Amino acid sequence: MGVLYDRICIVTGAAGSLGQASARRFADEGAKVMLVDRDRARLDAALKALPEGRATAMLADVTSAKDTQAFVDATVARWGPIDVLFSNAGVSGVVRPVTEYPEDVFDAVVAVNLKGSFLACKHALSKMRDGGSIIMTSSVVGVTSDPGIAAYAAAKHGLIGLMRTVAKEAASRRIRVNVVAPGPIDNDFQRDVERGLSRALGTDAGTFLDSVIPLGRHAKAEEVAETVLFLASDRSAFTTGSVLMVDGGMHV
Repeated sequence: MGVLYDRICIVTGAAGSLGQASARRFADEGAKVMLVDRDRARLDAALKALPEGRATAMLADVTSAKDTQAFVDATVARWGPIDVLFSNAGVSGVVRPVTEYPEDVFDAVVAVNLKGSFLACKHALSKMRDGGSIIMTSSVVGVTSDPGIAAYAAAKHGLIGLMRTVAKEAASRRIRVNVVAPGPIDNDFQRDVERGLSRALGTDAGTFLDSVIPLGRHAKAEEVAETVLFLASDRSAFTTGSVLMVDGGMHV
């Protein structure tokens, strides 16, 4: 019997590599999983990759209170109270100095990366089973930063503050709330970030980042998903209000 046997889980940003890898591990461990994303084609592909009957999917914009309420309600209507909320949806924005950073991009990055988790907590908490788990995806730049990423760093720092607040509010129900903070992951999201960073640095950003990661490489999505699974399961029963770094030592 898996460590998430018959647990009811929601994964936002489920069409991305970390969302898919985490949803796969949840399903492998016996969970039923609601996949949420705004990319229909990739969401359909993610659903097809999971065992039949253990998952369903829903298109949603995580910045919309209406959409968030809808995917929470749909999950509960299908399977019952929620055990695990993995708020993982994110966008990177652009790499620009703060004096040149487009205001509309800043707003969009904060809306997806920070407001999305706020709305997920706001609407899911009352539908969660006591003893459940909320996991939010921050980043190594949630505890550090670099030039050119004002919106992304601000949002990811903000997530940690949100997590710590919700962890204290939910503790009386034994609902644990934690952040997973990956470093660079070898995926399309990171490659998009690195294209902008390469232009800003005047050198290959992927190679540069590997040089400042003590373990010397980008993570695999599957490696980060193992930490997400730990936080989702009872193996982390006394872990709340924490930031679990999965960055190869990059923040040190």
